[in-house]
Amino acid sequence: MEKKENILWVKGTLAALCGAFTAAFGWLGWLVLAWAACMALDWVSGSAAAASKGQWSSGAARAGIWHKAGMLVVVLVAALTDAVLGMAAANLPGVSLPFDGLVLPVVLVWYIFTELGSIAENAAKMGAPVPAWLVRLLAEGKEKTEK
Repeated sequence: MEKKENILWVKGTLAALCGAFTAAFGWLGWLVLAWAACMALDWVSGSAAAASKGQWSSGAARAGIWHKAGMLVVVLVAALTDAVLGMAAANLPGVSLPFDGLVLPVVLVWYIFTELGSIAENAAKMGAPVPAWLVRLLAEGKEKTEK
């Protein structure tokens, strides 16, 4: 009986944490979390793909981390862009546009599709079969976000 109670306690705690996260950050918070998870999985899968071929190097791994750091800078620029546009829309005389942010979500979705495509490529390099339709779907998602 105690095991069942522990499972219920864990499930309840997880539900409460997810609810609190959603209340605090909304859907955009989940988008940021998905992007962070994709970045981590891309870096790990890229390292694993290189290691499986005997080509792993600390220099390449460091370059991957710097690449991810650059992406973080771009996401911060997108967030600041949304903040400035929101302030301008709220305070410019004669402008009455509600602006809740557009740049950051679009940048995050574009990066998520980019990372997912890279993860699929890494899986293929490790020898996993990757459905061609999945590769096309990810490429189209990235392309549609750019337009």
